[in-house]
Amino acid sequence: MEEMHQVAIAAKDPASGRQFSSQVSILSAMELIWNLCEILFIEVAPAGPLLLHLLDWVRLHVCEVDSLSADVLGSENPSKHESFWNLVTVLVLQGRLDEARQMLSREADASPTSAGMCRILGDLMRTMPVLSPGNTQTLTELELKWQHWHEECERHLQDGTFASSPHLESLCKIMLGDEAALLEQKKLLSNWYHFLVTRLLYSHPTVKPMDLYFYAQSSLDLFLGGESSPEPLDNILMAAFEFDIHQVIKECSIALSNWWFVAHLTDLLDHCKLLQSHNLYFGSNMREFLLLEYASGLFAHHSLWQLGVDYFDYCPELGRVSLELHIERIPLSTEQKALKVLRVCEQRQMTEQVRSICKILAMKAVRNNRLGSALSWSIRAKDAAFATLVSDRFLRDYCERGCFSDLDLIDNLGPAMMLSDRLTFLGKYREFHRLYGEKRFVDAASLLLSLMTSQIAPRSFWMTLLTDALPLLEQKQVIFSAEQTYELMRCLEDLTSGKPVCGEPDPQRLQDDDVETTKVEMLRLALARNLARSIIKEGSLEGS
Repeated sequence: MEEMHQVAIAAKDPASGRQFSSQVSILSAMELIWNLCEILFIEVAPAGPLLLHLLDWVRLHVCEVDSLSADVLGSENPSKHESFWNLVTVLVLQGRLDEARQMLSREADASPTSAGMCRILGDLMRTMPVLSPGNTQTLTELELKWQHWHEECERHLQDGTFASSPHLESLCKIMLGDEAALLEQKKLLSNWYHFLVTRLLYSHPTVKPMDLYFYAQSSLDLFLGGESSPEPLDNILMAAFEFDIHQVIKECSIALSNWWFVAHLTDLLDHCKLLQSHNLYFGSNMREFLLLEYASGLFAHHSLWQLGVDYFDYCPELGRVSLELHIERIPLSTEQKALKVLRVCEQRQMTEQVRSICKILAMKAVRNNRLGSALSWSIRAKDAAFATLVSDRFLRDYCERGCFSDLDLIDNLGPAMMLSDRLTFLGKYREFHRLYGEKRFVDAASLLLSLMTSQIAPRSFWMTLLTDALPLLEQKQVIFSAEQTYELMRCLEDLTSGKPVCGEPDPQRLQDDDVETTKVEMLRLALARNLARSIIKEGSLEGS
């Protein structure tokens, strides 16, 4: 409030200044309501202390008197200041009688003719019975003392003690709780609840909580005088004075622009066990309903949605379901935001939402041709179908370019490669290249053959694998055994004869295409040569 007030003062544009001032007034109204609810519902002050709390409440929220006091006391001659009597009157209206007496002593010093009257009125102020927090006197004793003091004020007024000074006489009438005299000070009272508290202070200082509504209603009627209708704030305060918590919450919900205040007020009252009896017809209690509404509103904001998550966490009945529904609607505009959403879901074991978000991010990455990112998201989503699709894209890229992108990711798949057969093949095929690069030809050959014979490799990729076998077949030393060579021959024949399977090369096309024909012939020749070499090698080993 303080910061916004400063911004409103400093605003160069009148429209934004008005907007900030409007926000300050809304926050002030919220604080006013909350402080009253605190006194009536949480402190539950009994007769006597109740009025002391209400006086503090009014003093806190009607604070113009402090700036007025600074103006008057800062002048050369305070008692001659044009606002001097306004200041004394406001101090009396707020029950700040010690300060009012000090001001009267200044008047007595400056004006000897009224010194006697100032002293008498000052004594009346000093002797007014007040129930102080540490006082042990009973309410009956206080009422008795107050009655005597009231009669003494009445006697001075009847005797015309202050007749020659209208200001002092007006102050004496106020101290007697005279309604007409109080209503003459409407401008200084500024609102009906100030009028109510002043009226109670000087007429019914031991008011009981149950009687508050009666006095509040009559004070509102007297103060407005039929000239205007009650404002929404008046209705809220009136509901509080009536001790109707649910009406306070309802009126606040109608009057205020968002759920922030209502949700927090209800939450605090619920913590005080004041809303236990009120369950709503659709299963949730009022606290949870309002927190859900507030959190839902936060989710519409581009960054405050993270705060909304915490509010949903504190709704035991419907919070989890609501969070799941809202989190799916957050636009994942950046990867950073997506990671934040993902972290929220993972912390709460929201498996379906985690999968859904990872899938969305994987699809975005595929559209942007970022295959490494797409593969890592599909693994995180545990989505076998999408992992297969991305693996196929990797393999197709390899066929076109002759090298793999995102080697780090493929090299470090670990157990994740078991998610789908195609992903397993991708990982193992990359391992074959690594072994070949490290000149571990025997291991590379065994792995290559196992990929084909175990049916993990898609048949559409067999020609690539057989082509990869060519350099191994042409090595000086025999890499493939006779049995392994027979297996490779069988795979080549399967590929070049029979019906095509969906997604694999057409055998007829293989035969018609000059390049492919040459490749097949070279493979057959290399396989035949290797078979001969391996038979000779194995025969000589057996002979020895």
